[in-house]
Amino acid sequence: MHWRRTPSFGSSSVADAVRYYFDEHIDPAVASGLRRRGIDVLTTQDAGHLGWIDPEQLDFATQEGRVVVTFDVDFIRHHNGGIQHAGIAWAPKRKYSIGQLISALTLLHAVYSADDMLNNLEYL
Repeated sequence: MHWRRTPSFGSSSVADAVRYYFDEHIDPAVASGLRRRGIDVLTTQDAGHLGWIDPEQLDFATQEGRVVVTFDVDFIRHHNGGIQHAGIAWAPKRKYSIGQLISALTLLHAVYSADDMLNNLEYL
């Protein structure tokens, strides 16, 4: 008997759930809101990586299997340049309130698995 895994939205296991790595410009309140929802978030500040250049941040996030959440358009250029990564979630800095950004990232977490986000750029 062969079991086949069918894609299902919002039901990914913890092992393949999206985990986030926040760029230093993302408000810490967003991380707190996501953590209250059981979503794994590591911030640049928590990791002690303030001041690291973008390629270093992206490399760290990739090694850790974390989707970078950022307002920085340079990450779009890195993606378009073919740099391999665990995923990038990009939003314009002034588009969302803290609550709206929490909602958008919660939705992304519910819809995509970590595998889905590999080398994927999501515009929020």
